[in-house]
Amino acid sequence: MDDASALSQRIAGRELSCVELMRSTLERIERVNPALNAIVSLRDGEALLAEAAERDAELARGERRGWMHGLPHAIKDLEETAGIVTTFGSPLHAGFVPDTDSELVRRIRAAGAIVIGKTNVPEFGYGSQTYNEVFGATRNPYDTTRTAGGSSGGAAAALAAGLVPVADGSDYLGSLRNPAAFCNVSGFRPSLGRVGSPPPESAFEAPMGTTGPMARTPRDLAALLATLAGPHAALPFSIDDDPAALAAPLEPPDPARLRIGWLGDLGGHLPFEPGILELCEAALGRLGAEVVPVAPGFDPEEAWEATTTLRHYDATWLLDLPPERLKPELRWEAEGAGAVTGPALYAAQRTRTAVAAALRALLEQHDALALPSAQVFPFDVTTTWPREVAGRPMPTYHRWMEVMTYPSLAGLPVAGVPAGFGPAGLPTGMQLIGRPRGDRALLELVEAYDRATGWARTRPPTLNREQEVSSGS
Repeated sequence: MDDASALSQRIAGRELSCVELMRSTLERIERVNPALNAIVSLRDGEALLAEAAERDAELARGERRGWMHGLPHAIKDLEETAGIVTTFGSPLHAGFVPDTDSELVRRIRAAGAIVIGKTNVPEFGYGSQTYNEVFGATRNPYDTTRTAGGSSGGAAAALAAGLVPVADGSDYLGSLRNPAAFCNVSGFRPSLGRVGSPPPESAFEAPMGTTGPMARTPRDLAALLATLAGPHAALPFSIDDDPAALAAPLEPPDPARLRIGWLGDLGGHLPFEPGILELCEAALGRLGAEVVPVAPGFDPEEAWEATTTLRHYDATWLLDLPPERLKPELRWEAEGAGAVTGPALYAAQRTRTAVAAALRALLEQHDALALPSAQVFPFDVTTTWPREVAGRPMPTYHRWMEVMTYPSLAGLPVAGVPAGFGPAGLPTGMQLIGRPRGDRALLELVEAYDRATGWARTRPPTLNREQEVSSGS
């Protein structure tokens, strides 16, 4: 299964036509997607083949739009995409067809990609289980009885199954990292401000969420990040660095010269399903770096309380929607939003600052920090969210993924990378947290890690053929 960069090179060298790639992509989607439900709102095949033929004609004239020229691409269904149904996973928008592209979609199209449709999401992206009333649930390509995670679950499943060569996603509390762990691919949450997008209602708040790339290889992560990155005039805190530098060939560091801080379960604060911590520790051992257990330097419980307050505050817009049309988890967020006070928000921002300062202090002594990307293995696709982890009750729909919150609070770059497979053959992943604005150095660390492990290359999913046939392919 070629990665996106290899396909790009083959197309540029006229070894593979855009039409051939589009045809094989549509054939694979027809065969595999019914078992996964990863890609939704798929465009008409003849229209897509005609668009691919136009890309071939441009190449024949010596015109190449960018590294994604002719690559089929599906956009996460939280991004407005001109001419394509954009539901946000909500029945409130089931028939919405935007007139314009979001900034992310504009940048992807400018790089030459052909947008074939969307990837499935939970309603409005809330929760790390991809299901909604519009399209249903997305299933895991390693076991279709299990979830693919979320909110970039459709993207991760489509990528792992080879339905798209590379994928875009977004991440607030782990939506790039958790589904990457569940599907044995990589997701990269960029530094705060690395990917400039038009601001929300208040442009002067440091956001928790960001968009970012998902890929099967580090060089694809770097290439798509370079496409997505760059400042935006309406976003005052966006990073002005030239994003092209991110796409330069990766030069991995010597692992023997690296010092990695292992956060583990934060001194027993976080519960984990048996086997996950051990897999991550073994994965770090394969890298060959010096691994040092470290204490977080902040109160994890205070960090979670701050995260919940900030999440409620950022969900204030839900108060404008009819609550009876929302899933229970969104109604809970809306109720919390209505109860957030000024002092509570101030306290949450103070805690966020303390978490960021503590992680930066650790990164002054270590090249990167590491901790798992998930507290559970992929769970049953009919379960909305785990009610307990290792016997410990989970009181909210997102506390079972608390391990994701710390780099989100700090605005640090963090890569979610594969970390191996449990006894049941289900994948898990690990977070590698980089220094402030150290996206490029972190990508090079991911390259070194991938060379030492290589799970995405050596353990692709093998979908049950009977399931594919029974699904109508």
